[in-house]
Amino acid sequence: MSVTALLGLGGNIGDPRATMAAALGRIDARPDCDVVAVSRLYRTPPWGKTDQPWFFNACAAVATTLPPRDLLELCLATEREFKRERRERWGPRTLDLDVLDYGEMPYADDALILPHPRVTDRAFVLIPLAEIAPTLRIGGRTVAEWAAAADPEGIEPASRDGEWWREPGAPG
Repeated sequence: MSVTALLGLGGNIGDPRATMAAALGRIDARPDCDVVAVSRLYRTPPWGKTDQPWFFNACAAVATTLPPRDLLELCLATEREFKRERRERWGPRTLDLDVLDYGEMPYADDALILPHPRVTDRAFVLIPLAEIAPTLRIGGRTVAEWAAAADPEGIEPASRDGEWWREPGAPG
């Protein structure tokens, strides 16, 4: 049975747009995953640790037959494939892939809590997520409601639509 999972993507080292596009392409090419929707790409100020380059962020909906923990492992393996190094919390990275939600079902184990416990605190996640999952309910409110209440300062679209990942060399 396929479930729709929501992923957050980001990066600020190297060519994050190309890296994120390639990561989505690899996930989409798997027989157990199908990328069904992608938000626009956004340029966003750093969060948490602010003395670093700006980020690019987006969100994607993936129809998958993988259980939540296996989807997390796929995300972590994909990060490693694109040379993600975890040197400091909220530090610079080539690629960040977060599982934000899995079929609107709560989930928790020692490595994964769903929905993502900090999604409602992060405008750089809420704004792109609202494009592809506006009616998703988290903490008693829809993503659209959370996004409308978020501070969008510095967050700007970096692509026209959600097709940016299909042609990584093409202009946004």
